[in-house]
Amino acid sequence: MRPKLILALLLPAVTAAQPLPRPGLDPAAEARQAVDIRAAPWSSLVRVQTEAGTRCTGALIAPDRVLTAAHCLVAPQTGNPVLASRTHVLAGYDRGEFRAHATAREIRLGPGFDPASRGPFGADWALLRLAAPLPGPVLPRAALPAAGTPAMLAGFQQDRAHVLLADTNCAIAAPLRDEAHRLLIRHGCAATRGASGGPLLVRQGDGWAIAGIAAGAQRQARGGLAVALEGLDLD
Repeated sequence: MRPKLILALLLPAVTAAQPLPRPGLDPAAEARQAVDIRAAPWSSLVRVQTEAGTRCTGALIAPDRVLTAAHCLVAPQTGNPVLASRTHVLAGYDRGEFRAHATAREIRLGPGFDPASRGPFGADWALLRLAAPLPGPVLPRAALPAAGTPAMLAGFQQDRAHVLLADTNCAIAAPLRDEAHRLLIRHGCAATRGASGGPLLVRQGDGWAIAGIAAGAQRQARGGLAVALEGLDLD
């Protein structure tokens, strides 16, 4: 059964006259903090933005490959996927400055993803192949984590879009499957619009690895959904 009370995390391209709702957050308690984009594992995170106006988060899994959410790559005006050449990846982004920039040369959306509906959640992932490699460490993949596994989630979020905000003290709630049996991970990490595509991180040895890709959030509570990396073809 499709999880209820879930909302996509896309950061809108147009500023609204009224404050936008912030799904994925506990309105009574702030669980996020600004983190140093120069320090691991945050230095593997990138800002993904398109000339159609969308802005999200991504993670380097190779110098020339970035994981992000598929709905971040849909033009709001047309409902069509954006062109690879008009998709920009910024490494080391902080307050308008960045360490390096590359455009995509190829975009591969998750099998079964429908740009018109921006779903389903289980297919809401994308692999960007870059026109030029980016510097910085890459993140390894993690096996599907069990419920209760400590986790972290960070992204360039709507309320502070120019700094990287992270929930460093959260956990995996449960793995689950959608109607097409695609693996998802329900988590309790605080993150809102703009964090889409950010890596759901779990411990692996002395470092951190990607267990999932942030895709959706609870409407009025801390936590959300991530697409599990286990079983995805990322080659």
